[in-house]
Amino acid sequence: MRLRHSRITLYIFLCLVLFLSRGYAQDTYDGKHIEVSLRMIGHQILLSSNDSTSRVLPIIKNNDQYRIEFESEFAFNPEELVSIVDTFVSKTNLANSYIVEVEKCDTGEIVYSFKMDDLEQSDIIPCKARMQPKSCYTLLFTLGQTSGTNAALLPMPTDFPQDSITRSSLVFYGSIVALLVLIGVVFYWLWKRKNASTNDPNLISLGEYHFDKRNTELLINHKKIELTGKEADLLLLLYNMVNTTVEREVILNKVWGDQGDYVGRTLDVFISKLRKKLEADSSVKIANIRGVGYKLVMDV
Repeated sequence: MRLRHSRITLYIFLCLVLFLSRGYAQDTYDGKHIEVSLRMIGHQILLSSNDSTSRVLPIIKNNDQYRIEFESEFAFNPEELVSIVDTFVSKTNLANSYIVEVEKCDTGEIVYSFKMDDLEQSDIIPCKARMQPKSCYTLLFTLGQTSGTNAALLPMPTDFPQDSITRSSLVFYGSIVALLVLIGVVFYWLWKRKNASTNDPNLISLGEYHFDKRNTELLINHKKIELTGKEADLLLLLYNMVNTTVEREVILNKVWGDQGDYVGRTLDVFISKLRKKLEADSSVKIANIRGVGYKLVMDV
């Protein structure tokens, strides 16, 4: 039973790891996809201004907004800018809705902006014909905003409304559920292990051990440790008086009876053997009460 629960626990743990790994890998892929798409847009804007040598600087992300910065100054025609952006957004399936703002590097002033929204069909594209002079510009992209809420950038299952749930939230809540299931299985397994003796009257819990008094053996970590008949009788006597000192004379009488061949020294040998077989769990000890007898010490 314990082996079965261990396998179930391991299986659920591996499923959780794979689930989180897939979610992380997908989120990483999505982020790279967005960056590559935006760099393509940046390069095409430079090409439209007859600049084929300047670089598009690394994309900077801030929440849902991305910054495209350029190595050199350039001039742009708003109508051409809108066409370039919309063409590449559609080609790369970047977003269903987005806002683009053109910011001057030195002042932070927004010199041009437009909004595209396929879901609501409410595009806002002002001043297409007004040419903007050569200067240092930064493009600010805000992706996936529709009616004031964050829209999913990639298609979601039809079971879930796109305006209320995203891939990241699915990963988060799915991880919480899987983790709670894993914790529940672990606690159930520990509880079953601790209470194994209630299912079988012949099993006695001794810390990490289970003492099988019918088969005279100790069980721990799926291993069996055989006991002799006298060792089992001695351990059972000490267990029945757990945390209480049992006098040597009482032990000799209960375990060996009238067998005169056994003397006090023999008892010490059996105690030593039992200690060795119980050494895997330091919380279970057989204490020597000098001049009196022995006591099984353990938490109960």
